[in-house]
Amino acid sequence: MSLTSNDLFRLPLGRWVEAAVDWVTHSFTGLFTVIRSLFLALYDAVDWALVTPPFWAVIIVLATLAWYLSSWKLGLGTVLGLLLVVSLNQWANAMHTLALVLVASAIAIALSLPLGIWAARSTVASRVIRPILDLMQTMPAFVYLIPALILFRVGVVPGIVATVIFAMAPGVRLTELGIRSVDREVVEAGQAFGASPGRILRQIQLPLAMPSIMAGVNQVIMLSLSMVVIAGMVGAGGLGNDVVASLQTIDVALGFEAGISVVILAIVLDRMTAGLGARVVTTGQPAASSFFPLEKENT
Repeated sequence: MSLTSNDLFRLPLGRWVEAAVDWVTHSFTGLFTVIRSLFLALYDAVDWALVTPPFWAVIIVLATLAWYLSSWKLGLGTVLGLLLVVSLNQWANAMHTLALVLVASAIAIALSLPLGIWAARSTVASRVIRPILDLMQTMPAFVYLIPALILFRVGVVPGIVATVIFAMAPGVRLTELGIRSVDREVVEAGQAFGASPGRILRQIQLPLAMPSIMAGVNQVIMLSLSMVVIAGMVGAGGLGNDVVASLQTIDVALGFEAGISVVILAIVLDRMTAGLGARVVTTGQPAASSFFPLEKENT
């Protein structure tokens, strides 16, 4: 059989990746089973807390939280928006989606903050992490969804994994940026008082970097919501399932109703995290500007 020029110079990168995925699948089956069980248990717990109570009770809780974090206007808007979701008969789907977003966002934030701190404190780590983050953000979600399906099977867990991979990059980047942006003179002042690197990180760098960190948290949550449709395609259910169904059947009405429900959740979560960020920044900045605790530690 003759070989063409394309065959001679073709790099079988895809085959190498496929072989690597097969090796990981067979070598770490137990580990991925544990991860799947853990993610599923977290999702089931949050989903139960959102779906089991009557819709009006959940709306009251969310509206009260929105009022506390931001203003009464957001609380009222939350009530009206969620009542619209109820009137569209999308309440259960919206809560399934909200549970997925909350679990995926929590995991992404728990991973991104330590990685961002590590990248800020180590130039070598930053140089290694940055191209990986570029790959995670630019690679089409459908590509890494294939190994996720192989490792975790159809259901909500592959959707969570894909969401975490896609959404955690801004959390890492903005955490690193915030810590690196802290005034060097402020850090040196802490060192002059004899504070340990860990104490400087907790009392100076993290509080002063909090605006950037909270912006990263907000972006993680928003990107998690943008993956709802992808999660629906792998059997995660929720609003993404209806969006996919409307696309397959060319059902404009169903697609719009599911889409507007996603928009309402996005607006509510965005405003609530923005309010939370403002509160955290307000309470954190004064503590970082005072070095008396550091001085007292040495006296």
